[in-house]
Amino acid sequence: MRTRGRRLLVTAVALLTAATALPAAAAERHAGQEHPSHGGLSAVIRYTEYGIPHIVAEDYANLGFGTGWAQAADQVCTLADGFVTLRGERSRWFGPAAAPDGSLSSASTNLSSDLYYRGVREAGTVEELLAEPAPRGPSRDVKDLMRGWAAGYNAWLSQNRVTDPACKGAAWVRPVTQVDVAARGFALAVLGGQGRAADGITAAQPPAPATAGTATEAVPGDPDVKRTAVAARELFDTADMGSNAVAFSGASTANGRGLLLGNPHYPWQGGRRFWQVQQTIPGELNVQGGALLGTATVSIGHTARIAWSHTVATGVTLNLHQLTLDPADPTAYLVDGRPERMTRRSVTVGVRDGTPVTRTQWWTRYGPVVTTLGAQVPLPWTATTAYALNDPNAANLRAPDTALGFSRARDTAGVLAALTRTQGLPWVNTIASDSGGHTLFTQSQVLPRITDELVQRCSTPLGRALYPSSGVAVLDGSRGDCALGGDPDAVQPGIFGPARMPVLKDAPYAENSNDSAWLANADQPLTGYERVFGTIGTQRSMRTRGAVEDVARMAARGRLTVRDLQAQQFANRVPAGDLVAADAARACAALPGGTATDSDGGAVDLSEACGVLRAWDRSMDTGSRGALFFDRFWRKLTATVPGARLWKVPFSAADPVRTPNTLDTSVPGFATALADTVTELRAAGIALDARLGSDQFVVRSGRRIPVPGGTESLGVWNKVEMPWNPAAGGYTEVTTGSSYIQAVGWDGGRCPVARTLLTYSQSSNPNSPHYSDQTRLFSGERWVTSRFCEKDILSSPGLRVVKVSDHR
Repeated sequence: MRTRGRRLLVTAVALLTAATALPAAAAERHAGQEHPSHGGLSAVIRYTEYGIPHIVAEDYANLGFGTGWAQAADQVCTLADGFVTLRGERSRWFGPAAAPDGSLSSASTNLSSDLYYRGVREAGTVEELLAEPAPRGPSRDVKDLMRGWAAGYNAWLSQNRVTDPACKGAAWVRPVTQVDVAARGFALAVLGGQGRAADGITAAQPPAPATAGTATEAVPGDPDVKRTAVAARELFDTADMGSNAVAFSGASTANGRGLLLGNPHYPWQGGRRFWQVQQTIPGELNVQGGALLGTATVSIGHTARIAWSHTVATGVTLNLHQLTLDPADPTAYLVDGRPERMTRRSVTVGVRDGTPVTRTQWWTRYGPVVTTLGAQVPLPWTATTAYALNDPNAANLRAPDTALGFSRARDTAGVLAALTRTQGLPWVNTIASDSGGHTLFTQSQVLPRITDELVQRCSTPLGRALYPSSGVAVLDGSRGDCALGGDPDAVQPGIFGPARMPVLKDAPYAENSNDSAWLANADQPLTGYERVFGTIGTQRSMRTRGAVEDVARMAARGRLTVRDLQAQQFANRVPAGDLVAADAARACAALPGGTATDSDGGAVDLSEACGVLRAWDRSMDTGSRGALFFDRFWRKLTATVPGARLWKVPFSAADPVRTPNTLDTSVPGFATALADTVTELRAAGIALDARLGSDQFVVRSGRRIPVPGGTESLGVWNKVEMPWNPAAGGYTEVTTGSSYIQAVGWDGGRCPVARTLLTYSQSSNPNSPHYSDQTRLFSGERWVTSRFCEKDILSSPGLRVVKVSDHR
């Protein structure tokens, strides 16, 4: 009766919406799709402004169907490209030497990507995870969502023509299965572990006999160990994803209810884009937000009562085990004195216009043998030593259940309960607020159970260098007592249980900008967690410092509303500018003769530059004059002057938000950075006081769209990152930055007060009307008013209704 009742409700929604708002042309266009097949899958999709779909279905399989259909309609080429990756077929279609887009691993070439993902496919890894009973494996509802998503994607392909030039007529655009959808979830889970090490896994080969005895081991103090430690720290400090999020409690707001501002920084192109949607099963589920492409659940979003966002966490999701090899066989390793043979996996990849490539991968009880973590962290396989990578997220297909738990929660306590029950988030923090005025910050992520005690007892010399600086543990794999162990409340062996996670409840504000959990609230520092989670008492990034300043000031002021969140998102304040610009302008004006020497030895007149710095408004608005000059100057200065020499007042853990400070303008690199900036901008034909938007933009359909915001080192909340190309006019194409933004609150009514923005728009198809519409909103610092309740959906002036099914 419950299912039948939902079916009737879905039908009623379709009929009511169509009768009240469906334009005649839309009704005619989709008349052939009005009646679902008996026993088949179907859903009602109601599109409002900016192509945002509101999907209504009777159960999870049908909801997945509607979601897969609607994602295919907007992003079929991006999705299809990702499925080529997951099948290990990039070399077949695009050639082995080309580089993938990086959305599903850090593989440097198509061949490396294929060897890794073909190996995953042939090992049956994803199928085994799907077969695990919940809670260690995915629930029935999540499996139904995945199955429905695949059917919806396939139905769209069979019933529509691809118009996106990126894959129009391409033979590699093919139907998918539930396993393909689950494989995408697996790929996202291992991004920080096996996915980061794909090149090192696929290239790992035992030493040749002729050279087997020539390698030497690193010892404490060896320069290679020190360089590797520095490289590891930089590797784990640098990523193409970040984020800001803040939750305000009722103590800080105008009406005693909560507020949340989510500002995730994700790639603007490729398969890691967000896609905006509302998903409804009458009486069961009603959630709106951003879903990652190829997934069937809302990753970041809100319901009628709660809102949540994520930020990329500092927890290191992998560790290494240093293997002591059998002297007679470099493919066997010793554990407690007894040899164990590595498992050999032979993987063959088809290659376009060439002979198939076969390579061997080597696996151990700890995970795959790996010879690099990124190009700068070598882990050589010698006659005596090899390294195996442990990635607990390679056994984690639970993130969709975590997301579903959030979507069903009624308050922040329900969010925390979902995290405790499912333990599915691989590499993010969670920040949430609810209509009752509660807040939550937690770094509840799947991490290897690396305790500081275990590291102290079991680290190798390399590990003793890497762990303090980067959080990467290198354990002695020859000792059975160095195994990771388990927590009694952990859903999976070898990971931390929920009781070990940093948690902050009901603080006036809870904020994170990709630093560790320590200063989620500067007045209530979080401590007591293991180093693998992140650092305590260390210098914070400029973005964290600026964000904490801003949100602490907002909380102290109180009486906050959604409008205050919107203002914070687009304040575009430059914390580095507030610290530096005035001193830099004065020091510039005091340079002898008003000149400085650039890196090429030329004398540069700085008189105009000094005035530009002095007049700059300290923002990265598109109309800001001098913003581009300061941006380029600051990048050059911080790239050449070590942080320890940049400031007169050093960092103090007792004052972590305000230190370090006071620019040391006497360092030799200061004047050179000014001169180089003037030289660079003049060579590019850019005025020193040009408006930022004249030279920081994206091009859509042949038109320039100015882009506000700034780079990481400036500390701007509204972060954007772009390559510098002076020949093309400066910054041209955003690579990563503000993506699915939401400002959410409540006013006591049934509907949340929500404003959203998908910065790069719903579709990557240049022929779509929703290819750049929200990008233009982002440029103008304007928002979309969320249509969550029925009355709001029905009142949309552009309402379009489509009833989709799995038959023609």
